[in-house]
Amino acid sequence: MIFIDEARIFLKAGDGGKGCESFYRDKYMRHPIPDGGDGGKGGNVVFVASRSVQTLLDFKFRQHHKAKKGGNASSNSKKGKIGENCILRVPMGTIIKDAETGLLIRDLVEDGQLIIVAKGGEGGIGNGQKKPSKPPCKGEEKTISLELKLIADVGIVGFPNAGKSTIISNISKVRSKIASYPFTTKQPILGIVENDEDGSSFIIADLPGIIEGAHQGKGIGDRFLRHAERTRILVHAIDMAAEDQRDPLEDYEKLNHELREFSDLLSFKKRILVANKIDLPGAQENLDRFKKKFKDKIFVISALNNVGLDELVREIRDSLCLENSQEKSEE
Repeated sequence: MIFIDEARIFLKAGDGGKGCESFYRDKYMRHPIPDGGDGGKGGNVVFVASRSVQTLLDFKFRQHHKAKKGGNASSNSKKGKIGENCILRVPMGTIIKDAETGLLIRDLVEDGQLIIVAKGGEGGIGNGQKKPSKPPCKGEEKTISLELKLIADVGIVGFPNAGKSTIISNISKVRSKIASYPFTTKQPILGIVENDEDGSSFIIADLPGIIEGAHQGKGIGDRFLRHAERTRILVHAIDMAAEDQRDPLEDYEKLNHELREFSDLLSFKKRILVANKIDLPGAQENLDRFKKKFKDKIFVISALNNVGLDELVREIRDSLCLENSQEKSEE
């Protein structure tokens, strides 16, 4: 499936139906009685967040969406039918903005959460209520932008080929594409890590590799970093074997720089540091250098050989529990 996290679409709510102007008369009446009904209200354009939708792909190829027009009224005070709503289902984490002003309309973060973005026009007033007839109103028209930020508990970030896909594939129910060349992961991938002991679980996101200048949009890195903002914890994956001839110490500094420059939210987010590929030649020497310079707690793993992953998962669970308790104490 192609992952699309941005779209720009045009919405048209339904116009109101026409009111009726008619008179009832029989042979016994001296004066006719007005009996025109009111027109039906036009349908709304409604957005609904759904966990069953993962991407904005449908909106990339279908950019015009229209609700149904309200029905016209008739005599004998019969009202027109209310126009059918246009229901648009989007992934959880979709941000809806007015494309013209850039103003936020709603951030849909919960399954089933909905909002009316374009309201249908009111139906015309008939003469049956002994009031002046009024024409129907037009439905609202809007151009909006959709922006998706994936909702996950944990995000794995790092430079390309740091082994992020191998980590998530070995600890969760997901199979991310794995290969020994950069940029294998070209779209965020979600996995579920379950705890067999208590039945709890958390969602982890494999985010495409960050490169230098990502916070400025280089390599569309700003779009990837945007997804990291939704996470509660970041796992920093460092290639300690330096397979791409990169210096792991510089990688860690540059990764923190990109996160810090993109947003304060990312720079202060809880992080777990992971030294991956410890089984490869040169990794131990780089790890020793790393520990001399950085005093951060570091989890040493070999994702390929499933070494150290259990300890990493336990640390993630403990950190999420701590985050939960802190959030509850602040409420």
